Amino acid sequence: MTDIRRKILWSVFAMSLVLLWDAWSRHTGQPSLFGPQPVAKAPAAAAANPAAVPGAVAASTSAGVPTPSAVAASAGVPTPTVPTGAVANVGAAPSTPAEAPGELVTVSTDVLRVQFDSRGAQVVKLELLKHADHNAQGNPVVLFDRSNDRVYLAQTGLVQNGLALPTHKTMMKALPAARDLAPGQDKVSISFEAEEAGGVKLTKTFSFDRGSYVVGVTHEVSNAGAAAIAPTLYLQLTRDGNAPKGESSMYFTFTGPAIYTDARKFAKIDFKDIEKGKADHDKQADNGWIAMVQHYFTAAWLLPAGQKREFRTDKVSTNLYSVAMLTPLGDVAAGGQAKHSTTLYVGPQEEKQLSALAPGLELVKDYGWFRVLASPLFWLLDKLHSVLGNWGWAIVALVVLLKAAFFSLNASAYRSMAKMKAVNPKVMEMRERLKDKPQQMQQEMMKIYREEKVNPLGGCLPIVVQMPFFIALYWVLLSSAEMRNAPWIGWIKDLSAPDTLFGVIPFLNMPIGPLPILMVASSMLQVALGAKPPDPVQARMMWMMPLAFGVMFFFFPAGLVLYWLTNNILSIAQQYTINKKLGVA
Repeated sequence: MTDIRRKILWSVFAMSLVLLWDAWSRHTGQPSLFGPQPVAKAPAAAAANPAAVPGAVAASTSAGVPTPSAVAASAGVPTPTVPTGAVANVGAAPSTPAEAPGELVTVSTDVLRVQFDSRGAQVVKLELLKHADHNAQGNPVVLFDRSNDRVYLAQTGLVQNGLALPTHKTMMKALPAARDLAPGQDKVSISFEAEEAGGVKLTKTFSFDRGSYVVGVTHEVSNAGAAAIAPTLYLQLTRDGNAPKGESSMYFTFTGPAIYTDARKFAKIDFKDIEKGKADHDKQADNGWIAMVQHYFTAAWLLPAGQKREFRTDKVSTNLYSVAMLTPLGDVAAGGQAKHSTTLYVGPQEEKQLSALAPGLELVKDYGWFRVLASPLFWLLDKLHSVLGNWGWAIVALVVLLKAAFFSLNASAYRSMAKMKAVNPKVMEMRERLKDKPQQMQQEMMKIYREEKVNPLGGCLPIVVQMPFFIALYWVLLSSAEMRNAPWIGWIKDLSAPDTLFGVIPFLNMPIGPLPILMVASSMLQVALGAKPPDPVQARMMWMMPLAFGVMFFFFPAGLVLYWLTNNILSIAQQYTINKKLGVA
């Protein structure tokens, strides 16, 4: 039994050191032991003059268009080679040089500041005014961007075989209108208009509501030509493959495209799979949506239910990828018009709001394998917040409820630990006496455990049963955008940021604050209250592991550390009480 426990402890300890070293390597910009080297930054066009940047940048500013068979000389618009209604290769790099940028038009509401390029009416920058950027103090989070640091765009357009229809490369004109949400006003909208030589005119209208991250997008097609047309509308998100700036290397969060259908449900797609042409997702459905996901935030294109759609993921150029959804608009007769409404969501992954917008959209909030437990835990956390009015105290209350639910299991575990601690002197004396007779030592040890009615694993099994619940709560707190900018008490102003009350160690870039210090201290106290392993090597490992793991807590968000600290304090109180009752405190 002792040999087995020793092997388990050594394995856990060795793997912990490897994971800690790997996390530290990634944190300091070194390659991971378990993955490829970090992808180099995609060259990005400057927002003011994207055409001035050559090579891959040219692709980034005009990429994601249907595969051309020829290029219309007047506008540089690629003509799709696919039959009407089939999926065009949205995402392929164009064969022509990048066009000059259009007029930059900015629309502001109380929660969004959005910049459009009139070439294609692309969204080239979007700021979330209610969410502070942890990496740029005093500035809001920038989600969409077209700069030297980031390429992340929302694009739409029309395609049809044999016709040069307006795409996201087509120069459009912003129609005159108010561009800021005025006090007392609930809605603001902006329209862009383009007319092609073939007599097909496209008008895009973006509508914004006060306090909302939902953007209504309408495409109006007018056919002034002599023949009917049957255009396909594409909705696309394009971004580079780099992790968001400031992303922690101490824990993993997903960044990349996602596609949802009723049949396949939520499918995350790695950039590396797109790179290799191995992206696995549904291709056609009459339901579902596309999204680009990162920690705390998402952008998603949504279509009305029951409408046919096709899904595509593509490598646009070096370190630049797209996810697109295409839907046929039907026949538009000569002299006729067609109007289509869709939705662009760009904002935080707030679960209640996302679930109300589209089936499965809340799944962009990534709980991993523990969603079946994490979802009800978040529901309970949200209910506690509605009562207490503070996310920090809601975390404390939820941990208290979980500890109460598992009180009996924990009591059983701590009683077993206390008994182990009580018989430990007898075991130590026996080990010293029989240290040269290992086989007899094992027999005597098992005899002591039988006589004292002690189960060496009795302290482990009850804890193993409840661990999935606490791991699920870990993912809830790690993934919830509701924690951003949410204060607790005193110096904790943001539960999603590390505790930095005592500053940051410069050469380690390591935050220092009271919460992680208390966390490490509480872990050490738990070791002191527990039974001392008879093996001296195991005993030293028991003291070393809290210190090794404790390093990570200095980099964790304050909400996560608060959760673990609360759990530790309650465990210490219960263990101390049981130890005292059994006379081994």
